[in-house]
Amino acid sequence: MHPALAVRFILALLPALLAVQCSAPPEAPHGTQILRAESAGTEVLFPAQTALNIPPESAALNDSARFLAGLPAERGRDAFAPLRASEAWKKYSAQLDGVWSNFANQHGGPVNSWARSQIDDLRSAKAVFYPFSGPDFLFAQLFYPKAETYVLCGLEPCEPLPAWNSLTPEDVSSGLEGLVNSLSSILHFSYFITKDMRQDLQATRFRGVLPVFMVFLARTGHAIESVDAVRLDGNGSPVVFAASQSTVPGFLIRVRGPNGPKRIFYFSQDLSNGSLSPNGPFLRFIASLGKPAALVKSASYLMHESYFSNVRNHLLTQTCGIVQDPSGVPYHNVRDQGLRLSLYGNYQNALDIFKQYEQPDLAVRPR
Repeated sequence: MHPALAVRFILALLPALLAVQCSAPPEAPHGTQILRAESAGTEVLFPAQTALNIPPESAALNDSARFLAGLPAERGRDAFAPLRASEAWKKYSAQLDGVWSNFANQHGGPVNSWARSQIDDLRSAKAVFYPFSGPDFLFAQLFYPKAETYVLCGLEPCEPLPAWNSLTPEDVSSGLEGLVNSLSSILHFSYFITKDMRQDLQATRFRGVLPVFMVFLARTGHAIESVDAVRLDGNGSPVVFAASQSTVPGFLIRVRGPNGPKRIFYFSQDLSNGSLSPNGPFLRFIASLGKPAALVKSASYLMHESYFSNVRNHLLTQTCGIVQDPSGVPYHNVRDQGLRLSLYGNYQNALDIFKQYEQPDLAVRPR
């Protein structure tokens, strides 16, 4: 039995949710100061991301986020008043209100209650690693609301916001329709349908993951302080830079919310062994966070394949605990590692498209 690690499998909280968990490390990961630095003089420390159309002012960022989230403007300031007056935005806002309310009742409330009672020790972790997440900050903060640093990744690209003054009414209408279609799957079913999300987002002016992040942040009560283009250097250290092209390796989003300031990293990162080495920049960056808590959900059983062994082994050995469903690290790998396990719910088999990844050893009576 590993002396520090406890693993809990959750099989039925979400559709076939499986959790692996361990105790939090005795020392919190370093780097608790996450506010954006301000210059003592007149120079700009973080140049405006002109290639990405990211507003340099927090007020403008939050105006954009609240518009995309279908929410009214704050404190009577409404830079988007003409766009909010459109029938397309009013319809979008009402749709999003409805699916958000359903999500809170069907998924958000139950997940939060379960996590508060079952993984409260993990929820004290200062950092969270969520591989195969796409832009799903929503579930990351539901399971781990107290974390200060979140690292999410997926194949979805980091692209610019639209130039708002260039949008036609047709652009707004089609963009909002694509955005609500992308959001509906996770709000109804608790996961993104990756193929559909790419199609819905890439076909409109609201492209890439940033609009989805902004919706989730605004809807969960977070104020955005800054968004910067970020890349990892050879040592795995994040470097903020002024983007000169419309697609960048990642974003760093700084926010302040109900649980204080946070920073959220998203990287467009292939996690297969051909693109991810054990000592490469990405996993070195994750390791620099200490031993973060991890979340793996709706991961399409990728880590059941040998060519995803690097990220699988990192999760098993370099995290303080994993909450996952059966599509994450195979149960036999967790068991054979000698980790402490807790099982929740009832295993209900894999979907037909994933039948080759059935785990009959999970068909046990949960404790």
